[in-house]
Parts: sequence; C-alpha cells; structure tokens
Amino acid sequence: MSIIVKFFVAPDDAAAARVVEGGPGLVFESVSFGNFDSESAVVEWECLFFGDGFEELLEAGEPRIVAGDDDDGCVVFVLSARLVGALAEAEPSRLREVAVEWARQRAEDGEEIGSEVAVEMLESLGTLARGVEAHGRGVYCWVA
Repeated sequence: MSIIVKFFVAPDDAAAARVVEGGPGLVFESVSFGNFDSESAVVEWECLFFGDGFEELLEAGEPRIVAGDDDDGCVVFVLSARLVGALAEAEPSRLREVAVEWARQRAEDGEEIGSEVAVEMLESLGTLARGVEAHGRGVYCWVA
C-alpha cells in the first residue's frame, strides 16, 4: 500500500520518469491521494469500466511502469489510454457508479476507502483526463 499517491499529467514517458525520485511537485498538474494500492486500483477501475478480468489486464502489462522499482521505493506508472478515455468521457453519474462499486469491493477486501472519497478520486481523475485528451498527453501515477 502506498503512503503518497499523486496522479499527474505529463507529455510522455520520459518526462514522467524524471520525477520518480521527488514526485511531480509543481512541474506537472496533479492530484494527490494517500494510503491505497494505486496500481491495483487503476486495474480495478478499468475492469469496472469495461468488464475485463483483473488477471487479464495484469497479464497484458497494466499498469505499465515507466520508472522506479516496484518492490522498493518510488515508482511512476502510466494509466492506459483506454482508461484515460473512459475517465474523460464518463458522465458524473457513471464516475459515481464506478467509484461506489470500487469502494464496496475494497471494503469487502478489508480496505476502507469510503464511497465519497472514491467519488472524489474519480471525479478528480476525470478532470485530469479531460485536459489530457485535448493536448495528447498521458496520465501517470507517482507513488512513494
């Protein structure tokens, strides 16, 4: 589980990778959250949006790490273009539906996220994603 989670917008993998040691700071537009497994979360969100299987997405290499050591230390990974598109295009009711279901699933596994916090996360990510699509950038996640 990550202590600090920052989703941010970057022009490409190389630019995103450069922030692995200290995070995106003020260099890139970002939103911050904490204390949840962000790598699993993005896979779970994609499953909820598209009905894919969790293992299927992991086997496909999602999420793709662009910098850092996943086992020890900070890491930067990129959200799939498909997930970014879904977040950008989703109506508020759909974001809420996915967020509430994700929070329910996390609670079943003993991880209390809370529905309102989950909704806030996905709404914030939706805002980031809408800005990305217009400028050909990606949404990345830095975890420490």
